[in-house]
Amino acid sequence: MDQMDQKVFDLSDIRVLDFTWAWAGPYGTMLLAFMGAEVLKVESMARLDHSRVRSLIAGPTYGGVNQTGPFNELNLCKKSITVKLSDPRGIEVIKRLVKISDLVTNNFRPGVMEKLGLGYEELRKIKPDIILVSSSTCGSTGPEKDYSGYAPSFSSISGLAHLMGFSDGPPTLVGGRVDTSVGTTMALASLAALIHKKRTGKGQYVDISSREAMSCLIGDALVAYTLNRDVYRREGNRDEIFVPHNAYRCQGYDNWISIAVGTEEEWQYFCRALGHPEWIRDERFLSRESRKKNEDELDRLIAGWTSGRTDYEAMEILQKAGVPATPMLDNEHLPEDPHVQARQMFLKISHPELKERIALAPPWKTDSPGDAQIKRHAPLLGEHNDYVYGKLLGMSREEIEKLTREQVFY
Repeated sequence: MDQMDQKVFDLSDIRVLDFTWAWAGPYGTMLLAFMGAEVLKVESMARLDHSRVRSLIAGPTYGGVNQTGPFNELNLCKKSITVKLSDPRGIEVIKRLVKISDLVTNNFRPGVMEKLGLGYEELRKIKPDIILVSSSTCGSTGPEKDYSGYAPSFSSISGLAHLMGFSDGPPTLVGGRVDTSVGTTMALASLAALIHKKRTGKGQYVDISSREAMSCLIGDALVAYTLNRDVYRREGNRDEIFVPHNAYRCQGYDNWISIAVGTEEEWQYFCRALGHPEWIRDERFLSRESRKKNEDELDRLIAGWTSGRTDYEAMEILQKAGVPATPMLDNEHLPEDPHVQARQMFLKISHPELKERIALAPPWKTDSPGDAQIKRHAPLLGEHNDYVYGKLLGMSREEIEKLTREQVFY
C-alpha cells in the first residue's frame, strides 16, 4: 500500500450520504464514521429505521426513537437529517446533497433507489465521480435479485448456517454477527472505491450481495463440493484439523473454556500442562490423525481436568504452557475480563436523553491518521437538519421552517 492509499483511511475530508437502515448497512457506515467521515444519515418519521423503535430480540421496549439500544450501538458518530423521500421536494434536496457528497450508501431492495430517482445513472448526472455502494440480500442482478432478508436469511442462503451447529442437531441460524460481517464488507468496498477514485478520479457503482459476503467465509466447503461433491457436516465446536478443539465445562454455573491445539509442539505442551505427559506416547493420541479418530475419548479426558478448575484457573495454566485457551464469557462477565478492560473494548458515551451509555469501542487500534475513534453519541432524530440544510446547502431559516411545517423535512 503506497502513501496515497494510507491517507485515504483518514476520511475527515469524505462526506457520506447514508440511506442505510436496520443493522448491516448502518454498521458499515459507522466504521467509516469512526475513520472521520462525515456520515449524513437520511431518515424520516414517515419511515423510521426500525432499530429506532424496537429490538429484534426484545421487541418495542424503549421509551422513544432516540433511546433504543440497537440504534445507539450502530450509528455512533453520525449526523441525522429528516426528509420525506416520497415528496419530490425532498428528492430535490437530496440531489443537492449528492453534489457535495463523495459516497452514497444504501441497503434497500434492488430497484428502490431507481424508483426514488436516485439510481446510479441519475446520480452520475448530478456528480460524475460519485460512488454508490449498495448492499442487498443477493445483489441487484440475477434470478434472486428480488429476495429481501435480514441476517438469518443471509446465513441460510449463503450456506453458513448449514455448517453451524452440533453434529446431531439442526443447522443454526446466525444473527447479528452476520450483519456486522456484511457491514464490514460494505465498509471495505467503500474504502476500495475511494482509493480507486483517488488514483483515477473516477467514481463507480459497487453492488454487494450479502449472501456472497458470507459465502466467501466458507470457501473451503464450497470448493470441496464443487470439485468432489463433498458435503461438509456440522461438527459443533470441533475443527477439521485442530485437535483437541472444543469448549469444556469448568467449575461454577455454566462456565466453559475454549481450547485449541494446532501443532504437535502445542500438543506436547498441553499434555504436560495437564499433568499427563504419558499421553504424548499413547497410541490413541500419537498423531493428529489418531487423536482425531479418538476425539470423543480425548474430549472426555480433558473435561475431567477442566471440570475441577475454574475457567480462569484453567486458562492461566494452559496459556503459561503455550497453549491457546480462553474462558467463554457471557454478556454479564465479558466487561469484567481483565484483558477486555486492558484493551478498552467498552467506552462510556454521553447521550442527551440516556445520560451515559456503554459502547463497544472500534474494532481496531493503530497509530495511523485513520485510527478509529468514537467522538460522539448516535444522533437524535433530525438533530442536524439546521446544520445540513442551513450551513451545507445555504437554505434560509424561512425556507427550512416552511419545509418543516409542510412535512418535507419530517
